[in-house]
Amino acid sequence: MARFIDLPSNNHADRARGAVVDTLVLHHTAQPLDVSLQLLRFGAVSAHYLVDTNGDIYRLVDEARVAWHAGLSWWRDARSLNGTSVGIEIVNLDGNRHAYPAAQQAAVIALCRAVLQRHPAIRPSSVVAHSDIAPQRKDDPGTLFFWPALAEAGIGLWSDAAAADTASPHAVQALLRRFGYPPPHRYGRKDGRFAYVDDGVDDGVSDVVDVGLADIVSAFQRHYRPARVDGIADGETMARLRDLLAQAEAAVQP
Repeated sequence: MARFIDLPSNNHADRARGAVVDTLVLHHTAQPLDVSLQLLRFGAVSAHYLVDTNGDIYRLVDEARVAWHAGLSWWRDARSLNGTSVGIEIVNLDGNRHAYPAAQQAAVIALCRAVLQRHPAIRPSSVVAHSDIAPQRKDDPGTLFFWPALAEAGIGLWSDAAAADTASPHAVQALLRRFGYPPPHRYGRKDGRFAYVDDGVDDGVSDVVDVGLADIVSAFQRHYRPARVDGIADGETMARLRDLLAQAEAAVQP
């Protein structure tokens, strides 16, 4: 059984009045445990939980409060998801290169189950990777993350659908948007922080980055087709997207 350790972070804020937690965001730390705890407790970022490789779970920020884990982010119709999400950091130097140990997987599954019980507004399709909500800017928790095991435990979604017909770029974008992914967009830095460029007007935003459809397809593949992340909406990618969209929409029907 996972061991809970209370080590409060200094970095949190009130949730807005009436805010509903409707997203669960999973991250890898890209740092070892000691550095991660230092950053998440005393740095400029935080998370609600940190899960070590041995399955220990560190409680850092109460779920009733905002933790600063998502950064510049976009899912469904919401941007800047810190105010309506729970963030779980998972110790792994790079989830695209290193597998997650069994004890850590079990602890994450148990923790996610408990979070979902406390926040019933979190849909299966809104159990997301950091890379889902920040395409091109983030790549965690990586292609070696255990999404199928989570889905088997009733957390989030998964698909092994076989190849189907491809689709036009317009149709691919529409289906990804319907599932929750952001549309192609631009972002950069303003006043020392990341910011979106809206309506083509930079409004003082520097170092602007274009996030195109291929970047968003890559984010989808990183989560749902990790064997090949190439930004190409091939038949297998489209089969999984259509299957997952059907599962997501069935899950919210009355």
